[in-house]
Amino acid sequence: MILRPARMEDLDAICALYQEVAGQMEEHGLHQWHWGSYPSRELVQEDIADGDMYCVYGEHGMAIAMAIKTDQDDAYDDVNWLFGVKPGSCYRLAVKPEIQNEGYGRQAMEDAEEILRRKGCDAMRCDTYCENALSIKLFASFGMRQAGRIHTHKRQKDCICYEKRLSTECPMLPLRMHPAFRGGSLTPWGGTRLLTIFDKPIEEVPTGESLECSCVPNLESLDDTGAQLSYLVKRYGMPFAGRFENEAFPLLLKLIDAKDKLSIQVHPNDEYAKRNERGKLGKTEAWLILDAKPGSKLVYGIRKGVTKDELQSACEAGKAVESLIRYVDVKPGDVCMIPAGCVHAIGEGILLYEIQQSSDITYRFYDWDRVDRNGNKRELHLEKAMDVVDLTIQRDPVPAPDSPCARVLDETYFSLDLMHADGEVKVPGIHEFGILTALDSGLTLAWEGAELPMAKGQTFFVPNSSPQLTIRGSGRAALAMPK
Repeated sequence: MILRPARMEDLDAICALYQEVAGQMEEHGLHQWHWGSYPSRELVQEDIADGDMYCVYGEHGMAIAMAIKTDQDDAYDDVNWLFGVKPGSCYRLAVKPEIQNEGYGRQAMEDAEEILRRKGCDAMRCDTYCENALSIKLFASFGMRQAGRIHTHKRQKDCICYEKRLSTECPMLPLRMHPAFRGGSLTPWGGTRLLTIFDKPIEEVPTGESLECSCVPNLESLDDTGAQLSYLVKRYGMPFAGRFENEAFPLLLKLIDAKDKLSIQVHPNDEYAKRNERGKLGKTEAWLILDAKPGSKLVYGIRKGVTKDELQSACEAGKAVESLIRYVDVKPGDVCMIPAGCVHAIGEGILLYEIQQSSDITYRFYDWDRVDRNGNKRELHLEKAMDVVDLTIQRDPVPAPDSPCARVLDETYFSLDLMHADGEVKVPGIHEFGILTALDSGLTLAWEGAELPMAKGQTFFVPNSSPQLTIRGSGRAALAMPK
């Protein structure tokens, strides 16, 4: 049986099929369709007139009906789809009860896929009621990806949206990332600004870190469906993550709220980490200062002339190290590159954006002699810290240019572009993949045929095969990419 376009003489038979299937759903307690409300004779008639209704007759009369369209319901506009700039949609698949569970639904989906492909669509979209186990099973077996949920047609519960690529050339679209958090005793220096400024759903006070785009085990960022970023990389390969489809994910993006100053620390390079930290990546990072009160300072290197012996003796003595470190003033908009080996610490009251290698290795020199509620100091790592420190690093913060789009960092492990939209600005071309973060409110991310709002502090993973993106509105955004 092959789907064909429905004609007006099919109207009564199609309506009878929908009425029968809707009644069957009701008998089984599935409140998905209510004949006369949704679907209705008027809707079927409109679909036939528009050339969007397809059907199949069988030995028992009208056997299958469905609407196949090259546009989509308005409710789909808010779904964070992954596939396609020219999507088609399938609605209201009805299979006569006598032939259900015999493969005819799958055959209808295969026919619909080919029809959409012939119409020039690059992706296929549909939805089903969250309690319709039969349709959920069908769409999963058909290789469709869950993309999110919508609430429509006055149904009691949500509908699950599904999508599928129709060609290997199908573009992949930006995915909203949901962060993991570090808080409580792990970030005793943190505060509440991740909630109050960025509306992040933190669960602990204090919380210091929002891991916006992360493949760190047990701290992974998720898409709207709850899929981990590492799964998405593995599942969708090169079109999603470029050459990193089979390599360790290279970057980690954080938003950091430092209500109090962080410990003075240093990170190893790749060679040292591989040799001493079970093959992990080293850690080079960079900061973009988002908020800092006047007079805010960072620890940024060691004063000139200090030797390793002097530094180690001071660290062992505790407070004495404070006279050997190098302080710099910072203000919002400053960019600080922190290569491996550079001694550093975020100062009190600073809110910042951090792009770094995907590594959780930190060696603490000194923690300001702080103690927890039990009188215990945090662990230091003096031996390893002294192994990797580079006393020659002397850098200063660099103010980011106030231009529509500027590459402010082009380093060994990552690049960083800052965009300032005033109406609209094009996002730079994607190399391997991108991590795009809205730094202000009131922005929209747009591409051919669609757009999504960008909340302040919200991060999107931009796949390797993304179409050209544009940011609309008034405000700033940051794009990090691997080198």
